[in-house]
Amino acid sequence: MKAVLCKEFGPAEKLVIEEIGGPQIKKGEVLLDVHAAGVNFPDTLMIEGKYQFKPPFPFSPGGEAAGVVAAVGEKVTHLKVGDRVMGLTGWGSFAEQVAVPGDNVLPIPPAMDFSTAAAFSMTYGTSMHALKQRANLQPGETLLVLGASGGVGLAAVEIGKAMGAKVIAAASTAEKLEVAKNAGADELINYTETSLKERLKELTGGEGVDVIYDPVGGKLFEEAFRSIAWNGRMLVVGFAAGDIPSLPANLPLLKGASLIGVFWGSFARRQPHDNAANFKQLFAWHAEGKLKPLVSQTFALEQTAEAINTLAQRRAVGKLVVKVR
Repeated sequence: MKAVLCKEFGPAEKLVIEEIGGPQIKKGEVLLDVHAAGVNFPDTLMIEGKYQFKPPFPFSPGGEAAGVVAAVGEKVTHLKVGDRVMGLTGWGSFAEQVAVPGDNVLPIPPAMDFSTAAAFSMTYGTSMHALKQRANLQPGETLLVLGASGGVGLAAVEIGKAMGAKVIAAASTAEKLEVAKNAGADELINYTETSLKERLKELTGGEGVDVIYDPVGGKLFEEAFRSIAWNGRMLVVGFAAGDIPSLPANLPLLKGASLIGVFWGSFARRQPHDNAANFKQLFAWHAEGKLKPLVSQTFALEQTAEAINTLAQRRAVGKLVVKVR
């Protein structure tokens, strides 16, 4: 089979495409014929050795895939050969086949195509877990989404609206904010043209925002936290800006606020039943038209390095997908 391989840590240009033997599945795994694979921020870190997981060389990056079940291992009872599925792989998805733990695989709804499915599980799974289990977002609360035009940011905007929140989207350009507006954001902030803190003060009447969703990190992290409401919750989702920020410990005390970590992959493994319930709701919202995943660009397998660079340089809106078949 063809696979994109990382043989040494470094930039995406060091990735190669080779013919290798197909994976052998173990008990509890399924073999997936990959049709499409989502491109995510962890992919940019993993190939440079900066992610918390470091697979042995050579490995194929790609943390999520959609395709058709080619074989089923022992102890897997909820899937069969021929099923259309999406799976959280961790790595290995930028290849024609990948072995996936059965607990990480879900059937694709009939109305969803492979590209959409490949763009769905990680972004919507992360944002749903963040807003439901971690933030306990309530109807009528105010949600600020930083990096609101990216994959997880757009998912957070849509899910926040579906949960009944007022959503404020923040991004760096008018074009990105237009994407967030189309996803349902109630208010927009271009933080390159105006003070995030002052604009949030205006929009909330000085009360602050109840929940902050931050997949970006960097210089806006502390400024956003200073705009949080009493009993507010700030969600640490990722660090797309590249810098891991710090926060003076007196701020959570003075605000009576919480700083909450979000690690959906670990949640999905540790609490599979809760994760399954989340996706049942997500699929229902998708069927109702409340969730409309934006796949802004697709790439061939041979263009995987270009796809990863496009994401790493924050030149993308919505989700990028590598089409394998």
